[in-house]
Amino acid sequence: MAVFKLDNVEDLYEIGSVLGSGHFGQVREVRERATDVLWAGKFLKLKKGAGSRLGLERKSVEKEVEILQSLQHQNIMALKDVFESRAEVVLIVELIKGGELFDFIAEKENLTETEAIEFMKQILEGVRYMHQKTVAHFDLKPENIMLSDKHAPNPDIKIIDFGMAHRFIQGEEYKSLGGTPQYIGECLSGLSPFQGETDEETLRNIVAMKYEFEPHCFSQTSNMAKDFIQKLLVKDQSERMTAEECLIHPWIKPLNRTQIAKRNRSSINMKNFKKFNARRKWKMSFNMVSACNRFCRLQLLCKARGPEQQELRDCESDQEDTGTKPASLLRRRLSSSS
Repeated sequence: MAVFKLDNVEDLYEIGSVLGSGHFGQVREVRERATDVLWAGKFLKLKKGAGSRLGLERKSVEKEVEILQSLQHQNIMALKDVFESRAEVVLIVELIKGGELFDFIAEKENLTETEAIEFMKQILEGVRYMHQKTVAHFDLKPENIMLSDKHAPNPDIKIIDFGMAHRFIQGEEYKSLGGTPQYIGECLSGLSPFQGETDEETLRNIVAMKYEFEPHCFSQTSNMAKDFIQKLLVKDQSERMTAEECLIHPWIKPLNRTQIAKRNRSSINMKNFKKFNARRKWKMSFNMVSACNRFCRLQLLCKARGPEQQELRDCESDQEDTGTKPASLLRRRLSSSS
């Protein structure tokens, strides 16, 4: 069961600068007063009622918190504390400053498969641990694979964002329509083997398991790497490699010197990778702008309607209620807007 504290977060942590913001809240740097250690605080706005259009359902936050509190692994973002007030939940999590793995790779002029495997092994270690705990992430994509410190000699991978994660119960059947499946294979070639002319065609290829390793994109990719990918691109889950099996595949754990030599001679297609990463970042920015535009239109629509209409009352239920908000939240709101 998820454990929430009712303490005032500002009694234990000094609230710092904004690191990022989204539709449901913002992330701020926080300093633990007792130890001076820096953490990240995720301030998540909760829905006020069934008719509320803004904020997160408390049940979904509880689910994420329960999962994170049960996962303690070097390659998974750590959750330290959770605070709850009437208006929001604050998650105190590990401060991860190294940025996204894909951005780190894109800055390099060249990268061998051997170097890429060191990152892949860490991702697989984290996934294996999750699966041992009967947890599936359901949204493993470049944006959710971070580095603890990109300047470290051997940066640690950190898997983040467990908002779509699910803990399985024996015998349960679970279906998820979320996730971003087209990223498989792009780390090595800069192009998905499922790639179509449009997103819709790419999705159709994924559903039909229709893919190919185009020579002009995968010419620098070793046969062992292709075999590794093919054993993951299997529709029948019972026939697909598990994270445990991935870690002993010859591409990850070579059986002899010949396999090591072949792996060392292969490299990442950096030209395509840089192009892919630039497209990915542009698409993320485009989606964010579109979401902001939709949010602004919703606000304008609410303002344009008469106060007697139910739609307006629904919108008003999501506005800040400074008259009843705890003093600590008021102080943080005022300091962040000054």
